[in-house]
Amino acid sequence: TGGHTTEILRLLSCLSESYSPRHYVFADSDKMSEAKIRSFEQKRAETFSNSQFTLDRIPRSREVRQSWTSSVVTTLYSMLYSLPLTYRLKPDLILCNGPGTCVPVCISALLLGLLGIKRAIIVYVESICRVETLSLSGKILYYFSDYFIVQWPDLKEKYPKSVYLGRIV
Repeated sequence: TGGHTTEILRLLSCLSESYSPRHYVFADSDKMSEAKIRSFEQKRAETFSNSQFTLDRIPRSREVRQSWTSSVVTTLYSMLYSLPLTYRLKPDLILCNGPGTCVPVCISALLLGLLGIKRAIIVYVESICRVETLSLSGKILYYFSDYFIVQWPDLKEKYPKSVYLGRIV
């Protein structure tokens, strides 16, 4: 909510119009992201006439400081919403950057690939604020993403599968 949205919109501002339609998925309790996304897309439409996007909300998989035990239950609940959404959208690419909401979406996409329905490329970009350790989402998706991008050299040293591109947001 807020910081992650700002980071992902900075990344999206560099993408060409061929990345369309864009489907934004965020937590149902997130009050700020929808306005930021709509503003971003309105500005983008001034440059790219065929700019298409959708907004979808799913239950938040984990609240800040939520216990590990209860977050398993809430993540499973979030997956119940993510599976049909991911099946309907059948994305080619999932670009995510850290909020817990991305975990059930990515797992849903992995399941679609395992079932032979649709394989999505998962690109995870760890937040710029993660200097020495990965976020919980990063620790999970490090093993499942096709590309795992970090923005600090120390993280690249600790996580050899990662790709260090410098500061990108």
